[in-house]
Amino acid sequence: MRTADKFKEKTVFSLEVFPPKPDADESVIYNTLEQLSDIKPDFISVTYGAGGGKNGCRTIKIASKIENEYGIDSVAHLPCIGLTKEQAGEILDNIKLSGIENVLALRGDIPEESCVCGDFRHADELVSFIKGNYDLNVIAACYPETHPESKDVVDDIKRLRHKVDCGVDHLITQLFLDNRFFYDFYEKTQLAGIDVPIEAGIMPVTNKRQIERMVKLCGVQLPDKFVKILDRYGDDEEALRDAGIAYAVDQITDLIAQGVAGIHLYTMNNSFIAHRIHDAVQNLIK
Repeated sequence: MRTADKFKEKTVFSLEVFPPKPDADESVIYNTLEQLSDIKPDFISVTYGAGGGKNGCRTIKIASKIENEYGIDSVAHLPCIGLTKEQAGEILDNIKLSGIENVLALRGDIPEESCVCGDFRHADELVSFIKGNYDLNVIAACYPETHPESKDVVDDIKRLRHKVDCGVDHLITQLFLDNRFFYDFYEKTQLAGIDVPIEAGIMPVTNKRQIERMVKLCGVQLPDKFVKILDRYGDDEEALRDAGIAYAVDQITDLIAQGVAGIHLYTMNNSFIAHRIHDAVQNLIK
């Protein structure tokens, strides 16, 4: 089923997993999926993961297993930077043949030490390519705290509107820790005429290294409430994990109360944490 259709029925609750590294044991992800399937999410997305093109094959393989063996709708991530149209077509052909209806179209990270080749420079170009050649449901990313490469908020919303106009069916946000950013961003999207479902991306922060990496890579701002949690529990791994779960539950509860279209939980392949969060909010998702 196409993810965009699910928002007509209920508040969507979905999960994200990532494939193992090319040299890692592949069975681990399938054990994780076995445990996550008990949640019965509306869909599970599979990132392209680290390791480049070879790992992309695992993305499709895992997404196909979710779709065809677990009976859960899946989303295959597809970053386009460095791809030619021919290469993108081969990947999309494989996605279609695997029974997957949903693709998350991304630009991807630009390599720091090499020139960028390929036919795509931005995600909107990939969205147009997919919609012009394939009957697929296309999802795209958005940034409540503004894309780090945008000139300003106005430029960011303008670019997002263009991307949606290219054929995006559904948006998923980058993670955020302060719901006020989401509400402000959502209001701006409505004023700009962006009318596709916007799902809030939530990542439970459960260790210090994860927080440092988030701030560095995503430019996520840490609200005072979260900083106090970190100061108090940062040196106690189990306490910080439980506090991070509680914080994510509070975020989700507030978002659902305010009428969010859906919650996309970045699981980091941790089924224990995903279950704890889902168990706490499942009665709210209707």
